[in-house]
Amino acid sequence: MAVRDNFAGSGAVVRTGACTLQFGADRYGGSVFSNLLQLISRRSPPSYDLEFVREVRVTRRAPRSAKSKRLMLAGWILIALKCWLVAWAVGHYNVPVNPLWVTLPTVIFAGVCTLMYFLGE
Repeated sequence: MAVRDNFAGSGAVVRTGACTLQFGADRYGGSVFSNLLQLISRRSPPSYDLEFVREVRVTRRAPRSAKSKRLMLAGWILIALKCWLVAWAVGHYNVPVNPLWVTLPTVIFAGVCTLMYFLGE
């Protein structure tokens, strides 16, 4: 059950059980929903020029996560398994096609994705 209180000049406060949510004036003196209304109405706030971010500097790259590296390794292992399986199946069942027509595009696209991951930003 939500209880709604209005305090003088502080906006609406909604209390639901152990949680209390305050809508309206925040601790910085602005209104929480006024920025949302400005975003919807496409109006720039009066202090837009003062609060605009002019520059961001990154000193070093973010480290690659170990989980993504393990996922990349698992993908390459599956690709190697697929290449072996296709080569075996083509030879075993006498399919009149070169197995490179199946495996080469897979290796090329996986290589491009891997290069983009390690060399890209």
